Amino acid sequence: MILSPASVLLPDRTGLSDEIAYLRAAYPAAKWQSHRNYGELTAFWLHVHASLREQAARLDGMTASFREGRMAVGAFQAAVVPGLNHFLHHLSGHHGIEDQAYFPKFRALDPRMAAGFDVLESDHGIIHAGLEATLDAARTMLRAFGMPGDSRPAVDAYAGTSHILFAQLVRHLADEEEIVIPAMLEHGERRVS
Repeated sequence: MILSPASVLLPDRTGLSDEIAYLRAAYPAAKWQSHRNYGELTAFWLHVHASLREQAARLDGMTASFREGRMAVGAFQAAVVPGLNHFLHHLSGHHGIEDQAYFPKFRALDPRMAAGFDVLESDHGIIHAGLEATLDAARTMLRAFGMPGDSRPAVDAYAGTSHILFAQLVRHLADEEEIVIPAMLEHGERRVS
């Protein structure tokens, strides 16, 4: 299968084609929980994704509150440092498990899944670069807080970098669910656990 790179790269993507998410129509999200193969692993996968979305939204909201003057610099620093560290660790760990354990098992189940997992693994690389850029921007912002002068440019740079990361993550998680959850329902959780 030859895919147009522009149609699948995370920064440019608005969703997955039916060709890639080929099980999506057979297993619509509204019916996932009622499917006989919906079990603990599937529920846990969705829980982890929901947690990552919530953490990203909290960090994004915290940054917006600070930029709008609704949060003092000390309170922002005290909240953003552990929040961002926890988010980065959680996301990196989740992607590591997927890349090393789950994605290879899914690929072995059905060769048609290869294109979808190629897309998801490409996403992981893009997201990792976004994580590094966000971490660098956060470090620059925190240094700016301790120096005389205006820290606004550093705050704005962090806000922009982190917002892009969070938006790309939300797109990735939705697309991943449209590949992974139907595959679990189709093949059963035991085949990948």
